[in-house]
Amino acid sequence: MTRGGKNLVLLGASAVLIATVTTCISLAIYHNSGDIYIDRSRPGFLPDKEEIEEKEKEKESEYTFSENGSIDAAAIREYIENLNKEVSGIEAVESPFDARALSDEIFGL
Repeated sequence: MTRGGKNLVLLGASAVLIATVTTCISLAIYHNSGDIYIDRSRPGFLPDKEEIEEKEKEKESEYTFSENGSIDAAAIREYIENLNKEVSGIEAVESPFDARALSDEIFGL
């Protein structure tokens, strides 16, 4: 390898090393200074206590079909009943492909 090739490899390796070290230092400062908690404005990142409670209430009201249970007539009936509730909610939407479906009123704006 020529002297220029060795210098190029040395330059590349040192650039990667410097970038890694400075990134680790900046992430450590970011975490230790508490600035990580400023990112609470991002949706779904470090939720508030109220958000956690709200999601838990939503999960309780949702129907989940047992993944490990046996499949018998009662389980199928229960599944079909809950499926029909969802389908009726979908069918209740008037003209879902109308331009009005994306209007400001629908989104509450």
